[in-house]
Amino acid sequence: MKLRLPFILFLAFLVLPNDQAQPYYTFINPFIGSAGEGNVFVGASCPFGMAKPGPDCDMSSNSGYSADTAVPLYGFSQVHVSGTGGGPKYGNIQIMPFGGTFQSIHQESLRCMEKAQAGYYGVNLCKWNIKAELTCSPSVAFYRFVFSEPGNEGIKIDLGTFLGEESIPDAREAQQFVGSEIEIVSGNEVRGYSRIRGGWNNGRAYTVHFTAVFSKEFSQCGTWNSEAIFPSVRIQTDKGKKTGAFFLFDDMKEDTILVKIGISFISALKARDNISREVPHWDFQKLLSETQNRWEELVNRLEVNPEASKKMKTMFYTALYHTMLMPTDRTGENPLWVTDEPYYDDFYAIWDTYRTSHPLLTLISPSRQADMIRALLDIYKYDGYMPDARSGNCNGRTQGGSNAEIMIADAFVKNMKGIDYGLALKAMLKDATVPPGGNEEKEGRGGLVDYNRLGYVSDNFVRAGNRTLEYAYDDFCLAQVAKGLGRNGEYHRFMQQAENWKNLWRPVEDHGSTGFIMPKNAAGQWIDSVQCDVLEGQRNMVRYTPLSQEWPNCVCWWCGFFYEGNSWEYSFFVPHDVPGLIQMSGGSEAFMKRLDTFFNNGYYNVGNEPSFLAPCLYHWIGRPDMSSKHIYEIVNMNSSNDRDGIPGNDDSGAMSSRLAFHMMGLFPNAGQPYYLITSPFFRQCTIHLENGKDFVILADRFSSKNTYIKSAKLNGIPFEQAWINHNTIVNGGKLVLEMDDKPSGWGSLIPLPGMQYE
Repeated sequence: MKLRLPFILFLAFLVLPNDQAQPYYTFINPFIGSAGEGNVFVGASCPFGMAKPGPDCDMSSNSGYSADTAVPLYGFSQVHVSGTGGGPKYGNIQIMPFGGTFQSIHQESLRCMEKAQAGYYGVNLCKWNIKAELTCSPSVAFYRFVFSEPGNEGIKIDLGTFLGEESIPDAREAQQFVGSEIEIVSGNEVRGYSRIRGGWNNGRAYTVHFTAVFSKEFSQCGTWNSEAIFPSVRIQTDKGKKTGAFFLFDDMKEDTILVKIGISFISALKARDNISREVPHWDFQKLLSETQNRWEELVNRLEVNPEASKKMKTMFYTALYHTMLMPTDRTGENPLWVTDEPYYDDFYAIWDTYRTSHPLLTLISPSRQADMIRALLDIYKYDGYMPDARSGNCNGRTQGGSNAEIMIADAFVKNMKGIDYGLALKAMLKDATVPPGGNEEKEGRGGLVDYNRLGYVSDNFVRAGNRTLEYAYDDFCLAQVAKGLGRNGEYHRFMQQAENWKNLWRPVEDHGSTGFIMPKNAAGQWIDSVQCDVLEGQRNMVRYTPLSQEWPNCVCWWCGFFYEGNSWEYSFFVPHDVPGLIQMSGGSEAFMKRLDTFFNNGYYNVGNEPSFLAPCLYHWIGRPDMSSKHIYEIVNMNSSNDRDGIPGNDDSGAMSSRLAFHMMGLFPNAGQPYYLITSPFFRQCTIHLENGKDFVILADRFSSKNTYIKSAKLNGIPFEQAWINHNTIVNGGKLVLEMDDKPSGWGSLIPLPGMQYE
């Protein structure tokens, strides 16, 4: 039978979902995580973009944003971070439109009608009824200001305002002003810089240079120094004072002013060149489309089934978006040394992101991930150590291990190309053998002399518990690279050190489980109690138990035995030797009971990275159904498409990347070449790999009730193991999971990888 074309089109209309042709970037909601503790950046950004223009509504906020519309908006600055905790960083080069005359350098307004999309932010400034819209290229912020009263327009640029300033000089984690300079160079162009130091990493001074170009010439201008205003004065040189400039457009016949602000960490001329190269036009919509296409090219590499709910797609694609805001690609913007290598800054911190963010990038864009590792190695060559965290072109701080080792091992075991692994091994060995000196917080391994002499970090050093655990895993990762490069001596040494976690394993009992990571002094004696100054300065000794958390009441936030956790949480952190952990815990039955207690008693901390792998540990005792059960509970109870839809700080996308993996039905064990298979949240997810191949995860009989995997087939062949190798995925194929509403025995027979020492 022949069908006429109109009828065929009619049938196609019936079977295609309404949003099948909708670009995936349109499901990104930048407001998710902007309330509560998420601390996500709200504003315009390219993937890993250097320019991140956005509103500053809370000058003590890490991202500058506040979801509370009752607080004023102070301006729009050009550099931000996303999802971080601790002291704020950046918030530099603030611009603000205003109406009326310029009588004060302080111009602020409440917000109306906020809107945010990938690469876009828009808001009305209620005080003057000015519409402000933002988009950007990688290095340039592009503003469109629409004034309601033509002939009464003004714009100010403030170089003395930034996030996280404290009145106490050299306050820990606070940013401190160093200097600024501004020069009006023509009737529509201004340039200068702001120099700031400190912030979360207590870093040295960094300088953000800028050039701003207006689409219209201004009729009046002036500058300020401190708070003294100088009409018609076009330059304020750097004398250690806060400076800025204002511009009035009294004779405008149109209601719109466009502003392009190029930024650079090298010079104002480089910032001007960034404008010429990246945005040589005045078409706001064109740049917005280009930026949104940049996002689409990345997020569409993970394609979910079209009939999935809008809520689930919004959660998923926003999670991908948040994962790719940081670190920041500053290639060509390194002010410290000349290099042909990629340069990335704002690793904030690898302690957060190595677990899921970088493994996710390895699937989405391995070439980008390789560039990041090359940047770490270039930093090692010129700065002396790879960072565990870095911001403002300065290493710092370390929360636990030297976790760049895990990023390198993850790339190595997954056969990532384009990396000098010989140089990488040298950098890893430096971390593992050379004490960093100083306060041992900036880089390298604090307490390394203890660790290498005693086999653990003693109570002579802060964070001794998680440092010991993390160094053991770092050593395992180092050993994998050494073995692959034929360096057998290093391989044997560091595989032995990978068992150092056992040196702090104390056979104490707590809530029905035996064996926990506990503090020990340098003489090898267990520590039963810790000092606590809590009652009007009176010294008290407090018994230390697996549930003890002495920070921040007894000691400073960074000064406990564990960083942001307790022994119940950290005693599960042996990702390289889970079978050994099970044995130390008393066997599979005892480990099952231990995990059940951990989740049922509320000891699991959904907002803390050391617990990321914990729900999947059931895999190692043949119960992947329990892993899926807890993952479904964790996601459904803690994640949503609301403004408070991220549990805890997003930590540069760490929480978001974890969510993305859970929704796909895979979970990485970073530094190792496999993914654990769990029940997905979509009927189908297709990974469009960078090599041109596709890997499809299809959940047959998927529904809200069928949340357990009954059986699996890989490329049509029964697949009994609850884990899959990275190489299997990158070679392309199809994993079909038959779903059911009750647990089955699938995945219980084939053991998962553990530490094998040859």
